[in-house]
Amino acid sequence: MSKQETRTERDSMGTVEVPADALYGAQTQRAVDNFPVSGLSMPAGFIHALGHVKAACARANAALGALDADVAKAIDDAARAVAEGDHDTQFPVDVFQTGSGTSSNMNANEVIARLASEHLGATVHPNDHVNRGQSSNDVVPTAIHVSARLALVNGLLPAMEHLAAVLEGRATELKDVVKTGRTHLMDAMPVTLGQEIGGWARQIRSGIHRLEQSGEGLLELALGGTAVGTGVNAEPGFARLVAEELQQTTGEVFRSKPDFFEGMSAQDTAVEVSGQLRTVAVSLMKIANDLRWMNSGPLAGLGEISLPSLQPGSSIMPGKVNPVIPEAVAMVAAQVMGNDATVAVAGQSGNFQLNVMLPVIAHNLLQSTELLANASRLLADRAVAGFTVNEARLREALDRNPILVTALNPIIGYEQGAAIAKKAYAEGRAVIDVALEQTDLPEAELRRLLDPGKMV
Repeated sequence: MSKQETRTERDSMGTVEVPADALYGAQTQRAVDNFPVSGLSMPAGFIHALGHVKAACARANAALGALDADVAKAIDDAARAVAEGDHDTQFPVDVFQTGSGTSSNMNANEVIARLASEHLGATVHPNDHVNRGQSSNDVVPTAIHVSARLALVNGLLPAMEHLAAVLEGRATELKDVVKTGRTHLMDAMPVTLGQEIGGWARQIRSGIHRLEQSGEGLLELALGGTAVGTGVNAEPGFARLVAEELQQTTGEVFRSKPDFFEGMSAQDTAVEVSGQLRTVAVSLMKIANDLRWMNSGPLAGLGEISLPSLQPGSSIMPGKVNPVIPEAVAMVAAQVMGNDATVAVAGQSGNFQLNVMLPVIAHNLLQSTELLANASRLLADRAVAGFTVNEARLREALDRNPILVTALNPIIGYEQGAAIAKKAYAEGRAVIDVALEQTDLPEAELRRLLDPGKMV
């Protein structure tokens, strides 16, 4: 990059060349130069949360007399613009950076300071003003909680509610459609499609409940602990005021951590939430795989349902259509499970007074939340809502299911029932036909006992 395309910025380590049109300064540029690792910058939700936190800190500092009102107002306005996503391109620091996230905190401080300085017509300092009463060590854990909480309540939970509602609607619609149940992938006693889909819906409802419970912990913020948890350089009452200001701008009832040492040295809440995200991923993979099996065929598979045809399924086999949405959802689930493993390893990296894998926790936690939200809506709208039921196929399989003989066990006993089932299977005959030959039960009684609709 030539001199004409850069400007010289200075920090405590000396000078560094920064792109001429960049809002950030020397410390951000050093991080860009030091961490050319993945090309993944910090998630937008995390950057927006930093904006919310910096704005709240400016207002709290002004209220406590720690910042002049005009400086605080300029910082507040600039930070709100960051929170709104107006300057996302000005946050180039790689996820794999310093473990405290100091580079991302200083990136925010520098961008906000420059915007505030331009608006105010006077110098606003990244550390002395924007970072007043703060440390990367309490700002970054706070931004993790704020961003994860907002992603949860504004993104994932509504998406899961939508999926649960769609599943419940289909369960009601198909409550009288009887099919062969399966255990071990083998024919078992009958169930209704409504019961089967209702089980999926309950999985999602349970996932919502678990996330709501664990998500409560995200409302507790480490801000106020500053460098090591003691609150050095923060005004008395600063942490409480910041939490109150965040409530006003986000609508979430944030509050200070009861113990800043725990809030900065450990990321147990993030680990817990990630674990619940993994549980949701497990549920989605189970549902996706059930749909794939039920849709399999159309001739040589189960063929119980037909998922919506969305795109050609093969570059060589004309007419082939694949269950692409369940496959995409299953891949999302696999990614989330891997993300959770990363969060767990990162969570145990709290050495004494600080966790030193904060950026990768933020990245994986927010990516999992976003992926699950998108996958939930896709599964609901492009798979569950539109599949059709092949009732003739269900009926054919049900009529020939030898396991129906289980209903006769209390009358004829397990051993005779097993003999009837084996004979029916071996000869490809209906259970009732064999039972008429092998028992003294009247046909009307057998038809009543072997009616699949009475067994569900």
